[in-house]
Amino acid sequence: MLGKVALITGSAKGLGRRTALELAAQGCNVAINYVASRDEAECLVEEIAGLGRKAVAVQADIAKADDAERLVSEVERQLGGIDILVNNAGPFIRERRLFADYKTEDIHYLMNGNLVGTMLMDHRVLPGMRERQWGRIIHFGFGHASEARSWPHRAVYAAAKVGLVSFTKTLAVEEAASGITVNMICPGDIRGGNKEKSIVDVAGVIDDESPRGRPGTGEDVARMIAFLCMPESDFITGNTIDVSGGLDPIRTSVKN
Repeated sequence: MLGKVALITGSAKGLGRRTALELAAQGCNVAINYVASRDEAECLVEEIAGLGRKAVAVQADIAKADDAERLVSEVERQLGGIDILVNNAGPFIRERRLFADYKTEDIHYLMNGNLVGTMLMDHRVLPGMRERQWGRIIHFGFGHASEARSWPHRAVYAAAKVGLVSFTKTLAVEEAASGITVNMICPGDIRGGNKEKSIVDVAGVIDDESPRGRPGTGEDVARMIAFLCMPESDFITGNTIDVSGGLDPIRTSVKN
């Protein structure tokens, strides 16, 4: 992947940050995107530069159409055409609540941030990928998203991501002949600082909720993304891939 340009949304912290470092280590020049975490984004740019790769940080909220357009245009201006797009950004409300209790603005926020914004980003980068006859697009879902089961207290988020499953499969078929692959990564319940940790960092740490027995890490997710972005992975497209240690995060009943 030497010299490829990767744009990772929501990458100043967490899984996006770990993915940015992984792709930089594989030879990519990387565009960091953030909404409010400017200091963290600029520190990450310096860290990637230390690896010998080019990096830039661009502020934008991909839930806003104008921001999505500006983000891609700025990355193209500074680094060149985008070869790899990792749609990591996506708002999530951890508080459990029934759909009837959501505010209208929360519904729009979750749908725009997790589905519409991702579609706008893909739409913006596709012409360049088609012209170069090469591209890698990664979407983010949740464990078992492809099964479209009920997920009480997560109605809007789940609806957006399940819609993204269908879009992932459709776009993969439509763009396969152009050398563009489209896949979805579905992380398990990787929380807090573990999102930026290496696998070795959690060696010996017990996680009773995980069938694997240890917590998931950012490296678990980033390694899979890097694999899917390799030139040799061009026959892998239209898939939803759980990176969860076997954990099923969905509770399908409502308990009072």
